[in-house]
Amino acid sequence: MIIVSTDGSCLRNPGGAIGWAWVNHQGTSASGGAPAGTNQIAELQAVLEAILAHPGSEPLLIESDSLYAIKCASEWITAWRVNGWRTSTGAPVKNGELVRHIDQAISTRPGPVRFRWVRGHVGNYFNEQADVLAGAAARQIAASTAVAEAHTAEIPAVTDEPPVEQAVVPKTGRHRAETPDTLTLF
Repeated sequence: MIIVSTDGSCLRNPGGAIGWAWVNHQGTSASGGAPAGTNQIAELQAVLEAILAHPGSEPLLIESDSLYAIKCASEWITAWRVNGWRTSTGAPVKNGELVRHIDQAISTRPGPVRFRWVRGHVGNYFNEQADVLAGAAARQIAASTAVAEAHTAEIPAVTDEPPVEQAVVPKTGRHRAETPDTLTLF
């Protein structure tokens, strides 16, 4: 049996950079992320990535501290599929595309996939490792997004026309840069 722990991280929920990770109890691991999302998306992505990384007929046990991810992938998914990916109230399933990908990954994997809930942040070695990797992935994505935004500048077009002179506005009193007091990254 393959045992894998998964975790997701969101730096500012909702909307902040997210990270996901899985750790195989035999030693391999993987992580990744996205510039924006929710903690639930990160948890579901971790489950999906773990399933996709462990194909084959050997039984796969996924440990997660997210009851939401476990219930999406093992309990609610059957009814949602039958109801056309709608909840019992008729609303579309939240994170439906990701849940459908998990459904596809489970149904096409030759071996069974099972889930076990573990309490997070209580010293479970593999859960803690997945947490560290997911958090690092989210921070790396956030940092690379911030650097990319900082290096983005409008470059004037090259033309044969002479440059247009811009009016010079005199600075009076205290000069303060035209920058916002807060920075919001999406």
